[in-house]
Amino acid sequence: MLSRLKMIFDSALIEASGGDDERCEHALHRAAAALLVEMSRADHVVSDEERTHIMRALEQVFGLSRAEVEELMRAGEEDADAATSLYEFTRVLNERLEHERKVHFVEELWRIAYSDGVLEKHEAHLVRKVANLLHLRHREYIGGKLRAQNIEPD
Repeated sequence: MLSRLKMIFDSALIEASGGDDERCEHALHRAAAALLVEMSRADHVVSDEERTHIMRALEQVFGLSRAEVEELMRAGEEDADAATSLYEFTRVLNERLEHERKVHFVEELWRIAYSDGVLEKHEAHLVRKVANLLHLRHREYIGGKLRAQNIEPD
C-alpha cells in the first residue's frame, strides 16, 4: 500500500514540476517493468525464460546495467502487485514514448508471451489490452506478434 501511495505521489510530483527528465525516465522504466512483469504473470506461471527475456529487454531497451535491471525488476514486481489497473502504467508509456517505441514495446510483450513456448489465451488478451491502451492499430498489434514469432508481416 505504501509503495502504491509513493508511486502516485511521485507521479503527481513529476506532473507538477513539469517533468524532471531523470525522474520521468525512472517512472517510464518502472511502468515498463511492471507491464513486462504483468505479462510474465498472465498465465499464472513465471518461467525462467520469461524472466530472462524481461531482464534482457530492460537492459537493451533502456541501456541499464545488470544491477540496475535487477533493482528495476524488484520495483516492477512491487508496482505490479500494488496496481489496480494497467492504465496507470500505459499512461506513463503514452506520455513518454513515441509511437514506434510503443509498437516495439508490444512486440516485447509478445516475445515474453512466446518465450516459454506456449501462448495462453490470458497472455494474448493482456497484449491486446495493452496495445489498445497504447492506441496502437490492429495492424501494429498483429505485426508485433508476427515479428515475435519471426514471421515477417506483409
